[in-house]
Amino acid sequence: MKTSLGTIVLELYPDKAPLTVENFLQYVKDGHYDGTLFHRVIPGFMIQSGGFGPDFKQKSTRNPVKNEAANGLKNATGTISMARTSDPHSASAQFFINVADNTSLNFRFPTQEGYGYTVFGKVVKGMDVVERIVKVQTGPGPAPHSNVPLKPVIIEQARLVAPADKPDQSK
Repeated sequence: MKTSLGTIVLELYPDKAPLTVENFLQYVKDGHYDGTLFHRVIPGFMIQSGGFGPDFKQKSTRNPVKNEAANGLKNATGTISMARTSDPHSASAQFFINVADNTSLNFRFPTQEGYGYTVFGKVVKGMDVVERIVKVQTGPGPAPHSNVPLKPVIIEQARLVAPADKPDQSK
């Protein structure tokens, strides 16, 4: 994910969140995230993107995916999770990267209050870029948005890359 402040590389976990990863990757393949704002930046919490173009016009999305937050993964620093409304099963294209251990966002039980937010990967390179993003000056955006970077931070391009070569463990 090439941003206006540097590149972030994500490792995704299709074994833990298959529907969420498939959904996210389809948005990447479709070019949905290209030219998307980081529209919500909260130090000590998270950075959020995936829903708005540079003009703050909301991007169209596909149907939401089922919440997979009961997958054992935690909203820890550097993990990526799906954003959603108060409906636990409303995640579509928006995501956030945790910049703190956000235990209050973890799955607790399968109720509206307890579902939590689906973690589906983590930053494996570019956490310094995430730190740069979280330090930008923010203020009010178009209503009802707040915590909006005063100087836009944009995902210029999101692309799939081959998994890093793993050392051969059989020797």
